Amino acid sequence: MLTFLALASVVLLGIVPEQSQAIVIYTGWERHALIGSDIRLSCSFFSWRWTSEDVTFSWTYRPDGSRDSISIFHYTSGAAYVDNKGPFRDRLEFVGNPGRRDGSILLKNLDFSDNGTFTCDAKNPPDIVGRPSTVRLLVFEKVPIQAGVITGAIIGVVLGLLVLIVSIYYLMRFLVARRVFSLSVSKHGKKKKEGSQARQGPAAAADPAKVKASEKKKQESRKDKK
Repeated sequence: MLTFLALASVVLLGIVPEQSQAIVIYTGWERHALIGSDIRLSCSFFSWRWTSEDVTFSWTYRPDGSRDSISIFHYTSGAAYVDNKGPFRDRLEFVGNPGRRDGSILLKNLDFSDNGTFTCDAKNPPDIVGRPSTVRLLVFEKVPIQAGVITGAIIGVVLGLLVLIVSIYYLMRFLVARRVFSLSVSKHGKKKKEGSQARQGPAAAADPAKVKASEKKKQESRKDKK
């Protein structure tokens, strides 16, 4: 009886389908592009399973001001399909690598009418439960300077000024220390010279009487020679 129950359990477990787990899909948040240029919209996913041969990617597009989305691309069974009636039928290229969980697409020759929201959905059977991810595309005649770029520039300028101030501070300290050292050496040398002269003592003053007597002897010696 126990053997029968064990065999039945094995059979039941074998026919119960494998449970799916959540899949997490990633795209960018917002992309900016110039009119007439090309842009890559990235899409990837995380799954606990190995990448399945039945992995799929789907892209939809909702223009600004519209409530409805249209399908523009689908990848399944190793083949890519571009919608042949949508606005990107001649301007969309699949540049992803499904084996590496990459479902990116390339949009070409952008126009102002391409502004809108793009949504990517991915399935990696048996992981098929996941929330699609969206990215907004904004096409400009000139790409605006983003707040992050301005903030980065300001931070860079501030850091540069701090480095300059610190460099000037240490340079001034070095120059002052050098000046103090020079003055100290000069003062020490002067004191040493004065001390040496003090040890030698002042020169003896000449005696006027002796000087006069010496001159008198010289004059008498000159008269004798004459």
